[in-house]
Amino acid sequence: MSAFSCARHVLSGGAALALMLWLTPASLADEPVDVELVLAVDVSLSMSADELEIQRHGYAAALTHDNVLQAIADGAYGKIAVTYVEWAGTTWQRVIVPWTVIASRADAERVVAQLSAQPPGSARRTSISGALEFGGDLFAESGYQGTKRVIDISGDGPNNQGAPVNLTRDELIKQGIVINGLPLMTRGGFSGAYDVNNLDRYYSDCVIGGPGAFMIPVNDWTQFPEAIRRKLVLELAGPASPQWAKEEADHPPVVLAQDQPATDCLVGEKMWRNRSWMFDSH
Repeated sequence: MSAFSCARHVLSGGAALALMLWLTPASLADEPVDVELVLAVDVSLSMSADELEIQRHGYAAALTHDNVLQAIADGAYGKIAVTYVEWAGTTWQRVIVPWTVIASRADAERVVAQLSAQPPGSARRTSISGALEFGGDLFAESGYQGTKRVIDISGDGPNNQGAPVNLTRDELIKQGIVINGLPLMTRGGFSGAYDVNNLDRYYSDCVIGGPGAFMIPVNDWTQFPEAIRRKLVLELAGPASPQWAKEEADHPPVVLAQDQPATDCLVGEKMWRNRSWMFDSH
């Protein structure tokens, strides 16, 4: 009989349990970082193949930009944890880059290499709420402890599947998660019938939320790389930083979350239910 078996045989219940706990390695604490960041990127069918590539390249360029790397370096820990997710319908979310620490240019380049390793996917429907729920769940398994937890979500249309997006947003805010938005008002894909005229207002009223939440609209794809770079700097630097003030001085102000929603947050669902035009033979 082994020494451990003898000990278990001799010791009574509580003492034996204490010995087993003593012999079991303690779980490692989550690694501290300045920000845990979920990059949630729309790949619904309303996005053309060219637009999907523009998105990928835009995020890759932003993550390795000097201003973004400086914002990371200026943090208390000098590092962030990031994951990149593509999403479409309620059950269609794909983790392209799992949770990874960025503390240097080399780290950022490794993330870009993962991001570029496979072409972007695409799928039907637009479930912003599904993407937010998925992003919220990712924090529980990140293995990191961020001073701030942020979901950075981009999309070119309103929610049309899954739970109402404003209710999902409110639940995540209660958990201390900040949601920032990048509404793509480009009209370059195949959507047409599901476009809303004021997608920026929809994002402001129905999608973004939490302390300091903001969104930056993109009106043309040529603006996308700069918008992503700027958005990352603002998210990582924070409203009290000199970098935030500089961005505010160099560009029009970002649109912060509004206190009183005025937009119909179910507009996408209603448009989908009333899609009789799809079956009209005329």
